[in-house]
Amino acid sequence: MNSNLHNRTLLWWTSPEKFPTLVWGTSVLVVAIAAILAFLYQLGSTNLIDETEPLFAEAARQMTVTGDWITPYFNGEPRFDKPPLVYWLMAVGYVMLGTNEWAARLPSALSAIELMAVTFLTLWRFVPPLKPTGRGALMPWGAATLAAVAIAFNPQTLVWGRTGVSDMLLCACMGSSLLAFFWGYASEGKTASRAYLAFFALMGLAVLTKGPVGFVLPVLIVGAFVLYAGQLKAVWREMRPVRGMLLFLAIAVPWYVLVMAANGESYVESFFGYHNFERFTRVVNHHSAPWYFYFGVVLLGFAPWSVYVPAAIARLRVWPRRDWRKLPRPQQLGGFALFWFGGVFLFFTAAVTKLPSYVLPLIPAAAILVGLLLAEETLGRPRLRRGWLSVSHWLSFGIWLVLAIAIATVPLWIGKDPVVDDLDEKLWESGLTLVGSGVAVAVAMAIEGVVVSGRRRWMSVVHVASFAVFLLVMIHPTFQLLDRLRQEPLRELAEEVKEERVPGEELVAIGFKKPSLAFYTEQPVIYLSRPSLGREYLRDRVQNHPESPSTLAIADKKRLRKLGLRDEQFDRLDTEQRYRLVRIYHDRLDKFTHKDNNID
Repeated sequence: MNSNLHNRTLLWWTSPEKFPTLVWGTSVLVVAIAAILAFLYQLGSTNLIDETEPLFAEAARQMTVTGDWITPYFNGEPRFDKPPLVYWLMAVGYVMLGTNEWAARLPSALSAIELMAVTFLTLWRFVPPLKPTGRGALMPWGAATLAAVAIAFNPQTLVWGRTGVSDMLLCACMGSSLLAFFWGYASEGKTASRAYLAFFALMGLAVLTKGPVGFVLPVLIVGAFVLYAGQLKAVWREMRPVRGMLLFLAIAVPWYVLVMAANGESYVESFFGYHNFERFTRVVNHHSAPWYFYFGVVLLGFAPWSVYVPAAIARLRVWPRRDWRKLPRPQQLGGFALFWFGGVFLFFTAAVTKLPSYVLPLIPAAAILVGLLLAEETLGRPRLRRGWLSVSHWLSFGIWLVLAIAIATVPLWIGKDPVVDDLDEKLWESGLTLVGSGVAVAVAMAIEGVVVSGRRRWMSVVHVASFAVFLLVMIHPTFQLLDRLRQEPLRELAEEVKEERVPGEELVAIGFKKPSLAFYTEQPVIYLSRPSLGREYLRDRVQNHPESPSTLAIADKKRLRKLGLRDEQFDRLDTEQRYRLVRIYHDRLDKFTHKDNNID
């Protein structure tokens, strides 16, 4: 029996073209497991993360409450930061699944999974086998599997694919749009026509997700690519741009017309002026960074695959333009991915405002480049000199080793946390630093063993398996721990507010702005930056709103003391970590004092 099993395995490896169902099934299973581990496993088990995520979640909840699906609102004010597609999807999730973290994050998770699937199908369809028989026939499957898994197993998409904001949805719409273009470019007949239409339709959805960038970036990338390929006139005829633009406008424009009709100049100035033009031309919200900022973002955000990107680019050899243009269109996928990667990178490097999430749309392109490179090495047929790959492998070894040291020493450099006392000690006591550093060292040693032994075709397996293990034993448990320490106290206070609140009572947060309070209390929150503003607010309630009996206030011990309340003017309702929930009685506020009270 063992001999038969060995012979069957050997036959499958040497002649995979004879077992297409097995090859397909294995590839799909690996991609599905990666997608589940990265984006669905424990998706709704942690609270919404302040500051940004609850802004989106609450704006979507307001749509279900008010019935206004045109103008997003947060805390009673219009929220013009982003277009509505992500809000609509969240709101539909609330209606179907209930108002919870799972429904708020599901659009991002499904967007990431959809992007993995489209990338997998594109490489499976257009990557040619190295040889029609033997292990070379595995090339499309290997490249497709590695690229799809690389999209899931990296810090950038792992974070944004599990966060209820618009970034992952934009990445999926834009990435799927560009991949649809390549399907049209590399196909013929009806397939090409439908693919080009999909390019325009998905570009329209990208504009509904985050604005003009959803149109500008794909057009720049596609335009630069077809110019370099010498196919501008031919592609222009094939795409039938008038028909495509009509479809794009039909999808993208109606909501903008409706929201401008409802809100007028204030929407135009806020969204198009502040959140688009000004973010590109000047620093917004102090998000400045040097020109080389995104080199570090890609290195860390796309780890551990990022160290292979230079080798993957060198493998393409697109710079002899004459030779490269002679390639059949389906074989130009790597070059297209390079223009995609470079277009996103250069565009946001030129922008003055810089944030790590801005370059998320280049991750699929980087995954395609790396997938093509490592699939060739896995099959033992690299088109690149071993020196490039050796440097990349040793850099990967170095990244895991540095990560092991960073995790082991995190209690020494993490510093004070504004919410959790002794966070460094709690991390150490959890044992996660020991487990995480141990896993990282084991991965580094495995990479070293593969390189030294010369069995480099197993390198891809090591990377995929090691990230999966690290995800299960370190990343997910750390998210759970930090949630219990940092976000759960606010959630508990919000539940207490819902139980204690009486009609006419307002909720005030003093000294901090946590949007999750508005989502979990399901009521507006008045955010005041300092105790002096709290005193002004209370005086106004006493003088101008006699019908209001009291106010609920949340602050830390220090700021509540600075509020100047006497002991008889308030009741302590709950204490969670550094936060205190109190009820302040208006009819007892004859004056404030600056003496200490017994708030503890």
